[in-house]
This record gives sequence, structure tokens and C-alpha cells, in this order.
Amino acid sequence: MKEIGISEFKAKCIDELKKVQRTGEPLLVTLHKRPIATVNPYREEGPSNRELGKLRGRITIHGDIVHTNFGNEWEMDA
Repeated sequence: MKEIGISEFKAKCIDELKKVQRTGEPLLVTLHKRPIATVNPYREEGPSNRELGKLRGRITIHGDIVHTNFGNEWEMDA
């Protein structure tokens, strides 16, 4: 995370905010070398942030999950 003093942040505010937006890297603003604020990139909530499909590309499914036969694996009390 990049650190910047508050005086420099004040002088270059727009440029620094554009860098955060472009790079996605948060910015730590300090006063007398002590952290006072963080600037994080804004991320819109939309269809890509839905729970369904969130793991797309991260997991692999082996076998047929639609047509299964659990008849020999389940026991039912009659």
C-alpha cells in the first residue's frame, strides 16, 4: 500500500485518486507519519458480485452432476 503525507495528498489529490482508480491499489494518508485514512478504489456492485457464479473458473466439477444414481448409496426405512 502506498503511503502519502496529508500535505502532499492535498496538493495532488485528484492525481492520487485517479491512480487509486486506475491501479486498484489502496492509498494510506498519514499525518506526522501516523495513519489517518485509507483511500480504496470504488467497486460497483452488480451482476458480477452475485453469490451465484462467484466461483466460476476456480472450481472443477468431475462427473455428471445432473444425472446421478444414488440408489445403491442411500438406504430408506420402509
